[in-house]
Amino acid sequence: MKILADDIGTGTQDIFLFDSQLEIENGYKMVLPSPTLMVERRLHEAARNRRDVLLSGVIMGGGPSHWAAADHIKQGLRVYATPEAARSFDDDLTAVAEKGITVVSTDEAARLSESVERIEMRDFDFEAIRSAFALFGVSLNDLEAVAIAVFDHGNAPFDVSDRKFRFDYLDQRIRQKNSLSAFAFKAEEVPPIMTRLQAVAASSYDVPAQVVVMDTAPAAVLGATLDPVTQRHPRNLYVNIGNMHALGFRLGPMGIEGVFEHHTHLLDSLRLEELLLQFASGTLTNEEVFGHHGHGALIYDPMPLPMENDDYNVVVTGPRRTLLQGSPLKPYFAVPFGDMMAAGDYGLLRATADVLPDLSGPILAALSGKNKPLPPWEIA
Repeated sequence: MKILADDIGTGTQDIFLFDSQLEIENGYKMVLPSPTLMVERRLHEAARNRRDVLLSGVIMGGGPSHWAAADHIKQGLRVYATPEAARSFDDDLTAVAEKGITVVSTDEAARLSESVERIEMRDFDFEAIRSAFALFGVSLNDLEAVAIAVFDHGNAPFDVSDRKFRFDYLDQRIRQKNSLSAFAFKAEEVPPIMTRLQAVAASSYDVPAQVVVMDTAPAAVLGATLDPVTQRHPRNLYVNIGNMHALGFRLGPMGIEGVFEHHTHLLDSLRLEELLLQFASGTLTNEEVFGHHGHGALIYDPMPLPMENDDYNVVVTGPRRTLLQGSPLKPYFAVPFGDMMAAGDYGLLRATADVLPDLSGPILAALSGKNKPLPPWEIA
């Protein structure tokens, strides 16, 4: 059985091909530039060539691509965008226009001059990934599923903060299903408010398999829990320090005990340590995190998490994990199956076992080490 996992972040997209005939460690993987970085590079190239650009496609992740579009406009060049692509910048198209982006219909886009550089906006490109694997003689024509993770703020009403809307969504999912896999969905079951997840599902139209989509941070934390070192304690504090967001979970025998989410660029090592200590003790408040321009914090189990253990119970993953390098909290940098960069992919696999229970047997056997696969050279 084969499952393709693609964890899409701001800096990279981390791709893992699970094959139940192989040991997890022998699974094929690629760490590639994120889609938003790819769009950024094309925008910079167009600016160097003094060309206007048209952005088409669907909603995708921002950050680098947004900053590059703003630079393009500052240089006196035009940025056009079709409505769905424009919503990558803001769900409110009026706000998009105020940024200097000209929103055009599909018909208007088709009539633009041929000198306009055309750039497609999408987080997931199955054909590109399939072609990359094909260069190495690996076929993706026999997949059982594809699992994709992206970060989604959701489509907040005009009078509601994106930060509050996103955090209210996290709270709602946890209360409905106290499990990290609560943030994973079949493509056809994505909540309407999660527009980026829906766009990813729409972009997977050419996938010859079932599709699962998930939020990135819960996927990374779920993957980190598969590192056996993290199982030394029944309760742990996990934090995924991403390029844009830092999200923490307190996990225990009953599930999720608490959650907080902040913006990474607003945190230094000392501030993050303070937040984690308050989070562990149960004293971190939603008002404190939101007031510091984060998303929020919620404690579901008031029992403090002990922090005086002789070994690790603060578990860290994510590309900005060095914020806690050498911390007195004695954090453990999780390396599930020997690879931190693939933590989100392993979390996607574990969530897929819950979302698609018909596939759970081989997945759970592989993740637990109970299957007995052959080495690659013995597979016919």
